[in-house]
Amino acid sequence: MAETVWSTDTGEAVYRSRDPVRNLRLRVHLQRITSSNFLHYQPATQSGKDLIDLGTFKPHPTASGHRPDEDEEEEVVIGWQEKLFSQFEVDLYQNEAACQSPLDYQYRQEILKLENSGGRKNQRIFTYTDSDRYTNLEEHCQKMTTAASEVPSFLVERMANVRRRRQDRRGMEGGILKSRIVTWEPSEEFVRNNHVINTPLQTMYIMADLGPYGKLGYKTYEHVLCTLKVDSNGVITVKPDFTGLKGPYRIETDGEKQELWKYTIHNVSSLAQPEEEERERRVFKDLYGRHKEYLSSLVGTDFEMTAPGALRLFVNGEVVSAQGYEYDNLYVHFFVELPTSNWSSPALQQLSGVTQTCATKSLGMDKVAYFSYPFTFEALFLHEDESADALPEWPVLYCKVLSLDFWQRYRVEGYGAVVLPATPGSHTLRVSTWRPVDVGPVAELRRFFIGGSLELEDLSYVRIPGTFKGERLSRFGLRTETTGSVTFRLHCLQQSRAFMESSSLRKRMRSVLDRLEGFSQQSSIHNVLEAFHRARRRMQEARESLPQDLVSPSGTLVS
Repeated sequence: MAETVWSTDTGEAVYRSRDPVRNLRLRVHLQRITSSNFLHYQPATQSGKDLIDLGTFKPHPTASGHRPDEDEEEEVVIGWQEKLFSQFEVDLYQNEAACQSPLDYQYRQEILKLENSGGRKNQRIFTYTDSDRYTNLEEHCQKMTTAASEVPSFLVERMANVRRRRQDRRGMEGGILKSRIVTWEPSEEFVRNNHVINTPLQTMYIMADLGPYGKLGYKTYEHVLCTLKVDSNGVITVKPDFTGLKGPYRIETDGEKQELWKYTIHNVSSLAQPEEEERERRVFKDLYGRHKEYLSSLVGTDFEMTAPGALRLFVNGEVVSAQGYEYDNLYVHFFVELPTSNWSSPALQQLSGVTQTCATKSLGMDKVAYFSYPFTFEALFLHEDESADALPEWPVLYCKVLSLDFWQRYRVEGYGAVVLPATPGSHTLRVSTWRPVDVGPVAELRRFFIGGSLELEDLSYVRIPGTFKGERLSRFGLRTETTGSVTFRLHCLQQSRAFMESSSLRKRMRSVLDRLEGFSQQSSIHNVLEAFHRARRRMQEARESLPQDLVSPSGTLVS
């Protein structure tokens, strides 16, 4: 049956397999078609230059009269990293003087055994494994295109020096690497092995010797049929792809007598038996079950819960940007104030922070400084009584915007404050700021030339300070000027037993304050019940410690 179309897609194909790669089997079929000079004399009525009726071409005899059939066509089944020797390697390793490495001597022994057992079965098709010299050279001379005169770029030259193999390091060398935090004079080998993060990779080449009959064993006639790469994650890269339902690939040789060859690559790996699949499924199930138990032991089953009537607040925030200010090189100093004694935070919790100094960029009519500075904090509110004064004031976020001049002197650009959202979720807040100003131009001249300006001694004076005990707070005589604004992005999370109780009872609460309001009484009841259970356990332990003849069957003492 004649072939009607060639497969011209010689790109890579990527597969992922959970089975061991040693089970991979490929069937490679190679056949000589005819001299490629016949391709230039095809009839003009063909529908395309790649549509060739291969049935019309017959292998032509040579001048000597006859060529063996095995020289025209060959088919072999190759396993992963299976070594098939070429005629060049057979001639090379038969000479003991050409052996330099232990691998060369091993190949020599294998070739001698093949010669004693009748010779090798393959003629033109052979392989280069991951340990051969050809693999090293190919990794250093990889091309990005099919151009014959390709000039490798700087990146290609650097990446060609990276061996994506497993590095067999000794324990002493590993200890030295751990002890040396900084390598002041790294060698080229150190750079190649340590400065690139990659996945260990194994490579295999399926080759063909397409030399004329009687002239096998010349490097110039070697051609790559297929390249296989497998990494430690089970990813298999095949170039070109398996033939499958596509047409065969073709190779046109160069030289005095051009020839046309076709070849196909089929995946003939044996399928797993149902018993093996079931056994493998049980092994994976047991493995995943043990891993799940291990993770559960690390996490635990008891999650930290808040006390009854308490509310825990988590805030993951970000200082996004600042805009509308007079000077450049801005930075923001911010802190969170917990207003009442009912609020508390962990001992090592930081409730303040300072962003990096950021230059502004023009956005429309404004100059914007993008900080993207993250911060996080945690606070706990304990609801102790039900009086109206016990309803909590929510934490307040204060910010102070400053700028740096050329001499590293700072100026106050504005003050602002905002109450944290009382509802959980994501919130974007834009805080408008202001700064105090003095009467007359002297203060502005001083601020421009020598830096410095009027500042607030207490930043909480932006709102009502927490230390203020009076009825009225007067700011009469304080001259201010509106400046820019600071944008915060907050992600708030709240944890309380009140949420669980309200969810189980299907109650609709207006706010978190409503949920917490009635829990102080429940907290006292909870404490009484816990004291009762502790007393009951102590009584049972004391009763068990008494002699049995002093205790009646009903559990009472016998007088």
